Amino acid sequence: MALNIISNYAANVAHRNLQESDTMATRSLSKLSSGTRVVSARDDAASMAIGARLNATTQALKTATVNVGQANSMLQIADGAMATIDDVLVRMKTLATQAASGNLSDTERGFLDDEFQLLKDEIDRIASSTNFNGVQLLGDGGDVDINFTNVGAGTGADLSNANGFSGFAITDNNFWASDDTEDGVADNNFAVDITQGPGNSVIMTITANVDNGGTGTPTSTTQSIDITSYQTAGDNEVGVGQQASLNFDEIGLSITFNSGITAVVDAAVGGTAFGEAANAGNGTINMLADNGQRFNADVNFQIGANNTAADRLSVTLTRVDLDTLGLATTIIGDQAGAQAGIESVNSAIDALQAARASIGTFQNRLDFAGQNLSTTTENTESARSVLLDLDVASEMTTFTSKQILVQSGVAMLAQANQMPQNLLRLLQQ
Repeated sequence: MALNIISNYAANVAHRNLQESDTMATRSLSKLSSGTRVVSARDDAASMAIGARLNATTQALKTATVNVGQANSMLQIADGAMATIDDVLVRMKTLATQAASGNLSDTERGFLDDEFQLLKDEIDRIASSTNFNGVQLLGDGGDVDINFTNVGAGTGADLSNANGFSGFAITDNNFWASDDTEDGVADNNFAVDITQGPGNSVIMTITANVDNGGTGTPTSTTQSIDITSYQTAGDNEVGVGQQASLNFDEIGLSITFNSGITAVVDAAVGGTAFGEAANAGNGTINMLADNGQRFNADVNFQIGANNTAADRLSVTLTRVDLDTLGLATTIIGDQAGAQAGIESVNSAIDALQAARASIGTFQNRLDFAGQNLSTTTENTESARSVLLDLDVASEMTTFTSKQILVQSGVAMLAQANQMPQNLLRLLQQ
């Protein structure tokens, strides 16, 4: 072989092998540091594609498992509220049973009926307020407000701060959220009248008109309170800079007075009516459109990783408000009503237990769905691991081998670079 100094074939060979060894060692190091067998598509394109899909499926299944847990939590909230309603119904049956006995007078039955009616309201309140992240579980939820936007343009113009009305507040949202015709509650309103009563007394009357639209028949509820004591020198006179509140519990409203109410009451003592009685329309205020949540019997949960019907579970909820339980018109103020009330409450208890049984059935189904998701997630993750996870022991052996080759290549390249030095001896002769 010819000896030359322009080309060093041995060094070139050593350098090429050193580059290959260093590249392989670097790839092996990247696998060891990442813990995965397929760092890039060049390692195994098919395994990378399959593994990516399996990884996405695994993560989706884990999220579906969370969805199942949330669904169970939602149903647990519903069941807890139903358990409370069951306690209320038990108390109502006790009251009806007591009122049905002939040893009581209608006066005493009236006392029992007072509690009975309040318990009915409590059932509706529980049904309306029970929700999970805005999803109504037992009935419609109300979120009604008073519409002051048109006050001053005729409607409600008299109910002003100057006339002693500092503000109105809703204290029973469920009452004002009534909307049997489902046309919105914007047509629900209340009207204020202040007139002279017997013996120069002054009576404030509020008439609430609920569900007064569409083809439905409006339901009017009236409550009157004697406000004579708010006149000048009266026991409840509101001084300048002071305020006083008056609650109309039967229609779910609270009114805040300022000192201006004194002049209105004084005028009513003298026979000057105020509000609707004096000027129709100027004492009426409408409600805003119902912004509350509507009950939806079917709630769909994603319990799988794909967009198919089999990957979704529809949970069916049941209303347990007064209308559904059949107690809306039940009264135990007389013996016949009390006797009928026992049957009504019995039927309500049966309906409630049927609704709770349905909840329990879905809870059991969700438990099995959760177990299946856990098993599927485990097996899918195992399949992904087989494709992508690194055999550390095997790769460590490969890395060690490549390290030795790199070190050997560096040493041999150094030796190859020394070979041209031998030619210098010929030039020195």
